[in-house]
Parts: sequence; C-alpha cells; structure tokens
Amino acid sequence: MKRKHQKTLELIFSHTVSSNIAWRDIEALLGELGATIEEHEGARVLVRLFGDRRVCHRPHPSPMTDKGAVASLRAWLNENGVRP
Repeated sequence: MKRKHQKTLELIFSHTVSSNIAWRDIEALLGELGATIEEHEGARVLVRLFGDRRVCHRPHPSPMTDKGAVASLRAWLNENGVRP
C-alpha cells in the first residue's frame, strides 16, 4: 500500500474521529483495496468491496468527509480486517 493510502487509513482509525479527510483520499484508499466505485444520482456513489455494496454520499460543498461517515467507514473496514 502506498504511503499516502496508509496515512489516510491511519486518519480513519485515529482515536478521535477525524473530520479532516478529503473524500478523494478515501476514494483512492478504497480503490487501492480493490473497490469499484460507481457514480449514481446526485452525490451518491456505490462502493463494491468485500463482497458488499455500500451507498455513500460524496460531501459537498466542502470536500471534507464528516465524522459520522468516517466512523461508519472505520467500522466497515474493521469488520473486514482492514486496519492500519
């Protein structure tokens, strides 16, 4: 895994949930893990990873992901054995 993706993963798993993670960095990390990402209506994106499908909302107008989305992503990654 590239250092940039490792850093994003560390931010996702930081002890206080971070709200300083750009959505494009999360998408890049998911792509590195083997996810396919499909654009849907509005700001929705479909992420297929770990044999599972998740619908996420791309943040707007700010590019930063909110704490709730980061916590949800952390739980999903943790359930599937992805940790920093």
